[in-house]
Amino acid sequence: MTGDDMGTVTSGEIVFMRVRLPRVAADILVGAALSGAGAAYQTLFRNPLVSPDILGVASGAGLGAVLGILMSLSVAGIEAFAFLGGIATVLLVYLISASLRGHDRTLVLVLSGVVIGALAGACISLVKILADPYDQLPAITFWLLGSLAGIKLSDLAITAPLVLLGVVPLVLERWSIGVLSLGDDEARSLGVDVGRLRAVVISAATLMTASVVAISGVIGWIGLMMPHVARMLVGPNFNRLLPASMLLGTAFLLIVDTLARSLGRVETPVGILTAVLGAPFFLWLLARGRRAWG
Repeated sequence: MTGDDMGTVTSGEIVFMRVRLPRVAADILVGAALSGAGAAYQTLFRNPLVSPDILGVASGAGLGAVLGILMSLSVAGIEAFAFLGGIATVLLVYLISASLRGHDRTLVLVLSGVVIGALAGACISLVKILADPYDQLPAITFWLLGSLAGIKLSDLAITAPLVLLGVVPLVLERWSIGVLSLGDDEARSLGVDVGRLRAVVISAATLMTASVVAISGVIGWIGLMMPHVARMLVGPNFNRLLPASMLLGTAFLLIVDTLARSLGRVETPVGILTAVLGAPFFLWLLARGRRAWG
């Protein structure tokens, strides 16, 4: 083997290890996490229109990220701010709902999430106004559109254990979570501690979502759409719905990310493609899959 051949092999290995492998692994991790969190939230709230951002985690992560960009932090610092912002937002929503006793807990959670998410969105808009239009503003816009272009193995080494930490309680409590779809009163009559289980599901799904949003930016529709498809294929039983949703989310994001790299000379942000593909597909699901919501 000549020296040129050695150089070619070495370059190929570098491209594979530093570009291709991290990106494919990120597609798998992000797609599975968002879809799994979406399935958990839809089961918890008994609503097929619920997405992983129902409690404001993506908006909070976005606010944390744009603040990190405004402060000119490193990539690791921006990701840390995004993760903490997502966790803090959901914690605030949960505390607000806990303080408002005498109301339907599920309804208060959803409404609190909508309000806090809207507030975080307004703060993001304010940061955009304050940001440097030639340096910081493009970075903020690109992050909010969602992309997997800059993923490194070191990012995945931190994110993967956090996602796994969120998946484990969902798997362990899968039977009880399925019972929640019957309603709080029915679940209590079957011996389920509804308050504790609700906290477990919210904590696990939030951890999964915040972890991947911190490294990928805001990628919408996957957590809303893929659980629908899984429900049409395997039914509403959470024991089957969770793994099916995660597998479908992985496959969908792999396909969309491949399209994002291939459509033009300039890579299209993944979040744009998921919205363009997701909106009409979701309308088709609404028209065809109502009976499968069960």
